[in-house]
Parts: sequence; C-alpha cells; structure tokens
Amino acid sequence: MRPSGRAAHELRPVSLTTGFARHAEGSCLIRMGGTEVLCAASVEGRVPGFLRGQGLGWVTAEYGMLPRATHTRCEREAARGKQSGRTQEIQRLIGRSLRAVVDRAAMGEMTVTLDCDVLNADGGTRCAAITGAWVALHLAFNRLLRSRVLSRLPLTGQVAAVSCGLAGGVAVLDLDYAEDSAADADANFVLTDAGGIVEVQGTAEKAPFSEAQFLALMAHARRGTDRLFALQREAVQAEAEHAA
Repeated sequence: MRPSGRAAHELRPVSLTTGFARHAEGSCLIRMGGTEVLCAASVEGRVPGFLRGQGLGWVTAEYGMLPRATHTRCEREAARGKQSGRTQEIQRLIGRSLRAVVDRAAMGEMTVTLDCDVLNADGGTRCAAITGAWVALHLAFNRLLRSRVLSRLPLTGQVAAVSCGLAGGVAVLDLDYAEDSAADADANFVLTDAGGIVEVQGTAEKAPFSEAQFLALMAHARRGTDRLFALQREAVQAEAEHAA
C-alpha cells in the first residue's frame, strides 16, 4: 500500500484553475495533491538579440519556490544574489518542454515568459509546472488570437509531465514527497499528446533498475499524462467558454 493509499497507477487529485493571476495574459494554478504551482504567461513584443530579424518567437520560463513551500524555510534566491543550479535546470526544462509543441514562426517576433512559482511543494513540482504552464501558454495565445495579434494558434500539440518511481521494487505513478524521498528509483517523463517523448530524467537511488522496470514506469507515465492532457483540454475549453 502506498503512503497515500493510492493504487500504483493512480495520480494524486489534480485541479487546474485558470485566470488565477488576473493581470497575466494567461494563468493557471495547478494542484497535484499537496503540490501547488502558479503558472503565469507574460507577452512581450520583442525577442532576445540572437533571434532578431528571423521572424521567430520565443517561449521561455522562470521557476521559483516560496520560502515556506517546503517543510523548513528556504532562503529566497534573490537574497543570495544568484539562482541555484536546480532552479536553472528546472526552468530550462520547462522552456524546452513548451517549445517542443510551439510553432515559433506562427508567433512572429514576440516572447512569452512562463513564471512558475511553487506555493506548496509535496513532490513533482517541475512536472506540475510544465503541465500548468502549457495551459497558461494556451490561454495567452487565445487572448492574442481574440485581439488579432495572432492569425492562427501557434501550438502544435500538448505537453505534460509526470513523475514515476520504484517503491519496494514496484512501479508507481506520481510520487509525493514521502515516496520520492524513499524511492529505489525515480523518473520524470515529459510527453506529448501525440505520443512523443520530449525528455526523460531517470535516476537509480540504490541498485540499478532494469529495462523491464523502466518500461513499467513509462507505461504508468503514458497513462498519467493521458489523464493530464484531458484535464488541460477541459481547462482551456472552460476558459474559452467564459471568455465568449
């Protein structure tokens, strides 16, 4: 039995609340169990210098955790004057994941920045950030379509992420903190709704795991992201009906 009482293939309770950041072009508060991440999309009519004159847009991300998102207070990175390696790695992952399903030529020369702020952390914060950021990005593009800044939706598909791990040799889906801290192995899967793999991050914490165990983790990830894709579509559709 898992600490949460869930079956091996079950996600934690998930909710996607749109419009949480009222001033952002698109926003989504994603809750996955005890993990809560606010994702907000901001649009600027310019691109980084290395892209100027190419007619391509840019999608990037910033990630951070509130000091008491965790069990003990973590110091604000702004107070230290630099970001940790973990923060930089996660925000680059979020940006790569979103760009994998964006037609940047359809954006024109604009930048969309996804700010992903962890309000409460209970495992899987990077996965929640990617899943919620896609919704925020879609809503921002929808707003640009309504205002005729864009002529077509630049998204080519959906992207979502979920964690899996081996607990007592058994593959389980969507690790919370208690499972993650004691897992024999853990992995993050970033997948698209078309079946594509954007990124897989997997680590054996103890003994190496087998290919068969990896495939069991992948099967759980496919099942979990299929559910997340459905929730993403529902959130975007509900917001579109509200805007209409």
